[in-house]
Amino acid sequence: MALAVRQRMPGTAVIGYSHRLATRRRAKTLGVVSEAAGNLKAAVADADLVVLATPIFTFERYFMDLSGLVPHGCIITDVGSTKVLPHVWAEKRLASHIRYVGSHPVAGSEQRGVEFARDDLFDRASCILTTTPATNRDAVKALRGFWSMLGCSVRVMSPAEHDRVFANISHLPHVMAAGLVNASAEEEMLFAGKGFLDSTRIASGPPTVWTDVLLANRANIADGIDRAIAALLRLRAAIKAGKREQIEQLLEAARRKRATLVKYKIRKKELPS
Repeated sequence: MALAVRQRMPGTAVIGYSHRLATRRRAKTLGVVSEAAGNLKAAVADADLVVLATPIFTFERYFMDLSGLVPHGCIITDVGSTKVLPHVWAEKRLASHIRYVGSHPVAGSEQRGVEFARDDLFDRASCILTTTPATNRDAVKALRGFWSMLGCSVRVMSPAEHDRVFANISHLPHVMAAGLVNASAEEEMLFAGKGFLDSTRIASGPPTVWTDVLLANRANIADGIDRAIAALLRLRAAIKAGKREQIEQLLEAARRKRATLVKYKIRKKELPS
């Protein structure tokens, strides 16, 4: 995000903060930020917008700290992939002069660290903004413009709707990928081809970050796991009974649904044609 802002919003000061000195040095050396601050106060003292890109369960503490540090009218957002808890914490911990809106840019990879930063990460990506009846509308408008300038197509949802939807299309796939890897013997995986690697890529994501995600959205994810188990059990029963027609029907249903999704993404220019 910092790289994209520097490229697409020239003249904007992009100040980064990390508690790790090595991270701050790398960010400055690689040109990810225009300035790397050594403490939170220095990083946000003149901020118009603060973006939290830390594990979800650190947000509440940061909201408390930021309340006494940011200027009046500052917008605070985050890039976490769950939203109900951040909205609860923001309402409880942020001072009234601060405007909070949840953000979830639907882009990224299994890589972690400033050295993997890309300035084109948000090209043709979606970004979800989450709001409640108390959310400041001017802040929503400002953030919509911000993410649009970085290349995103922006939609607005309630925090609860966001967490329900992304439990199924983002969090559950990570659980399934981890389960597939954990169910496979290491010596057998050495023979794996591209299909296995593609199916399990997201299992390489940082465990600490994903543990936070799963715990922050546990009820929705547990429901999703139950549905996935039910689907697998239907396929398992058909395979075990040797029911060719039923197996083909289940596989064809999955093929058709995915083909429809791909066509939609191409039409929306979120995938190359």
